[in-house]
Amino acid sequence: MILKNTAARYHLSSVALHWLMLLLFVAVYASINLRELFDKGSTPREALKSLHFMLGLLMFALVWVRLLMRVKHPVPGIEPAPARWQEHVAQLGHLALYAIMIGMPLAGWLLLSAAGKPIPFFGLELPALIAPDKALASQIKEIHEAVGTIGYFLIGGHAAAALFHHYVKRDNTLLRMRLIA
Repeated sequence: MILKNTAARYHLSSVALHWLMLLLFVAVYASINLRELFDKGSTPREALKSLHFMLGLLMFALVWVRLLMRVKHPVPGIEPAPARWQEHVAQLGHLALYAIMIGMPLAGWLLLSAAGKPIPFFGLELPALIAPDKALASQIKEIHEAVGTIGYFLIGGHAAAALFHHYVKRDNTLLRMRLIA
């Protein structure tokens, strides 16, 4: 069990948070897309929307833990080292993913606030961040949906890059993030 970052592996908690965030991404996207299978106003549709909100806010909470772990534990190097431009692209990709993990839940919270709707969080109701404003809610919703679409490509690109490194470049990029030794 890896309890701290080494030259070849991430800290176990960093690895666990990474894969938990992936599961949260899958669940957030699945819940909002599966709601379309149900009639508007139906109990299953409303439950899926609430699940989407709560999981998004859970992601918002956990991303701060991930960022703390990233600051506390240096990132293990990739062997063999990639080209400098690939490192820069990876940094931009990670920055974009972190921006989504922070910005999207915050936008969802603002959206619900502007729409005058409750903000559920696992049995709690969070306070509204702004006063109700239907026009603003509509604008936030458009942005939230557009960035959500971009998120598919960022997540897919991240996964494709990891697989490329593992199967084509045959470096340790993916191995650094494995759960088991």
